[in-house]
Amino acid sequence: MTHDVVCLRPEADFARVGALPPRSLKVIYRAPDDGELAALVREARAMVMPAVGPKLAATLFEGSRLSLVQVTGAGVDRLDAPAMKKLGIPVANVPGGSNGAVAEYAVTSASMLLRRFAWADTEVRKGGYAAFRARMLADNLPALEGLMVGVIGLGVIGLAVAEAFRKFDCRLCYCDPEPRDAAAATALGARPLALDELMKTADIVCVHVPLLPSTQGLIGERRLALMKPGAVLVQASRGGIVDEAALAAHLRSGHLGGAAVDVYSIEPIAADNPLLALEGDAARKLLLTPHIAGVTRQSFAHLFRSSWENVERALEGEPPHNRVY
Repeated sequence: MTHDVVCLRPEADFARVGALPPRSLKVIYRAPDDGELAALVREARAMVMPAVGPKLAATLFEGSRLSLVQVTGAGVDRLDAPAMKKLGIPVANVPGGSNGAVAEYAVTSASMLLRRFAWADTEVRKGGYAAFRARMLADNLPALEGLMVGVIGLGVIGLAVAEAFRKFDCRLCYCDPEPRDAAAATALGARPLALDELMKTADIVCVHVPLLPSTQGLIGERRLALMKPGAVLVQASRGGIVDEAALAAHLRSGHLGGAAVDVYSIEPIAADNPLLALEGDAARKLLLTPHIAGVTRQSFAHLFRSSWENVERALEGEPPHNRVY
């Protein structure tokens, strides 16, 4: 079968959000572990792949004539960057395509943790309505209004998160040596802070940086210890940036008010992940989701349509949009 594009997502992903490829493209769909994949890649002119999944070996791309590897999301850490550069294969992503969804996740999860909605649901179902209501009232739980939100990484997604919290009259600070739009941050009243100072200052800390050697383990024991007692952490970037064992310890000790974790050092989450071992109050203060913060029907439709448009552009000889390397 002749084809223009090898796609590592099933066709059904595109069909269910109304974002099938244009008729001008001949697309063949394969799983990453397909034994014929290497041969198919060598025949193709472009590849489309999801941002989430196992790493792809550089050897897969050797001897190919690909004009573009298009990622249907922001993260490109599945690829071997030095190898792709050496092979001269352009790689593009879709930055900000899920920024609204991630912003919604950050605000919603922070509110759920601060006001203990999920915890209350569990207690009510167990018959503890009166006792837990009394505890919630006694603990004087806060809403979002007036709280300080610290955003680590003020790219497209980080800025959308900051804007979403600002609508709830939150105060804002951020850590990013090169914010994507410093003027927009200033307009929101967001203060730039060094990372340690942000950790000390914020009531809610949101992590939105890519996984790089410089960000691996960025939020570890020392920085978690800097957070205010009762503060909340939202981790919706990439696994490996937050030390999960240290986070579990700070939840277990009662230091933190809660944490929402959408990404993990090993995905799917490993059975021995220390976050899964939490019990009692510590477990109730933890919201776990399966790398879904940026995934909605609307965000997928945008990501997929943008990806196909970029593939068409590359195959027509035009430079692709949003080229990462």
